[in-house]
Amino acid sequence: MSKAATSKTSLAAASQPAATGQPAQRKASARRTPAAKPPARPREEGRLHTRVLKCTLETANSRIFWAESASRQSMQAEVAFEAGWFGHRSLTRLRELLTNLRARYEAFPSALQVLHSWNGMGGDTQKLICHWHLQLSDSLYRQFSGTFLPDRLLQGQPTVSKQQVVTWLGEAGGGRWSGSTRLQLASKLLSTAHSAGLIQGKRDPRPIVFPLVPDNALTYLLHLLREVDFEGTVVANPYLRSVGLEGSLLNDRLKRLPDLSYGRQGDLVDMGWKHPDLSAWAAHAGVGGLEQRELAVA
Repeated sequence: MSKAATSKTSLAAASQPAATGQPAQRKASARRTPAAKPPARPREEGRLHTRVLKCTLETANSRIFWAESASRQSMQAEVAFEAGWFGHRSLTRLRELLTNLRARYEAFPSALQVLHSWNGMGGDTQKLICHWHLQLSDSLYRQFSGTFLPDRLLQGQPTVSKQQVVTWLGEAGGGRWSGSTRLQLASKLLSTAHSAGLIQGKRDPRPIVFPLVPDNALTYLLHLLREVDFEGTVVANPYLRSVGLEGSLLNDRLKRLPDLSYGRQGDLVDMGWKHPDLSAWAAHAGVGGLEQRELAVA
């Protein structure tokens, strides 16, 4: 984005005539304000935190948040509490919920505007969007769902247990969490992944699976990542990998998407975008209505 420069010019008032009768003159002075800085690009959260202990996938609450979010205005807990948007939660609990939802969605304002007006979103797409935005705002969940779980499948280990997650957390956290905290985190991470469709069942051993990825959900993610600073590339990242989209499977899906052109030869990727940004894609696509259900298989 180019920098927008603004300038403001002021003229000094003429001084009173001098005793000689000759008017004193002052040169017009111009003041130039500093060039306005472009807004910072959104970026994925890089710090480890444990907010998933308090808020997991929150699909239903996310839908409410999208619908009730006003343009350019942060949702206030007191307003939401008085309106009863999120049910009969206490104000304290509501503040905690909104803190998490703001981190997931308000941190990506153009995406929130698209979600605010997206009518007719299907359940598969809704779960995936909640999953991807949680990944963006939570480094721990991103590592768990985008690296740990896919790695197990790649290594021929198609299931996961709570104790295995506890062990992994000891490594991922560098010993910063106590045993009881790791146990709680493991439970929440597994529950969240189950809600997102990445894990089947709630008893060990739990099968690791890949969810349905409709075309409009995949296109949304690709356009979103264009506007976000993140580690990886648009075709190789934990967001796509968490839903099983990599390698030849991803190539096949990208070639079929109507809103971009895609070609690949070895490590050389040629991707052409038919729309300049996420908002333009959403306006053109008229996102909503019935979604295509496409199964992404391992």
